[in-house]
Amino acid sequence: MDKINKINNRDWTETRAHSSWQIFKIMAEFVQGFETLAKVGPCITIFGSARTKPDNPYYLLAEAIAKNLAEAGFGIISGGGPGIMEAANKGAAAVNGRSVGLNIELPFEQQANPYIDNSHNLFFDYFFVRKVMFTKYSQGFIMMPGGWGTMDEFFEVATLIQTRKFTQTPMICVGKAYWSGLFDWMRNTMQAQGNISPGDLELIQLFDTAEEASGYIINYYSTHRLQPNF
Repeated sequence: MDKINKINNRDWTETRAHSSWQIFKIMAEFVQGFETLAKVGPCITIFGSARTKPDNPYYLLAEAIAKNLAEAGFGIISGGGPGIMEAANKGAAAVNGRSVGLNIELPFEQQANPYIDNSHNLFFDYFFVRKVMFTKYSQGFIMMPGGWGTMDEFFEVATLIQTRKFTQTPMICVGKAYWSGLFDWMRNTMQAQGNISPGDLELIQLFDTAEEASGYIINYYSTHRLQPNF
């Protein structure tokens, strides 16, 4: 037992020392993100699966939404990788819009797509730093169909909106066939058991077309003053 305790104590001490030095890398990622994105102007973030293929209808839909928003003057932020992220950056680049990629270092799936502006292509080791960049510099969020990562981002953004950490932020889910089951569960289980309030789901819009999604955000900001989220 004493031997085990000595090993554990040694490992714990080494871990704490390593964690202290990590602070500087975390700070560096925040500084780089803040300095780069502070200059990019009003942006909309588009989330979605890295596994979506270019011939998938949702890929084409994300590309069209991004193109419409870029033509209206919004920059487009994505997670920087393939799939829906690529479609979003591709749509912005097609009309010479601002195209931002916030990449995350992963052992699989994540590789920067070729449609990101070179000056707006960032790489992060830490998910939580990357999330701050998504939320701080976006004036709206579009959720395309996705997996674990998209669900994580969905609930993160929904929580920030519901708790009013954002002053004004439209949130849209695109693809009723994909999202309806989740919304039914949130309404019939979460809301029915009192874990969310009756008006919370009304904070999120659900659309099927590029015109509906992009048009909602464009119209929203035609009557609201644009300002940073927090």
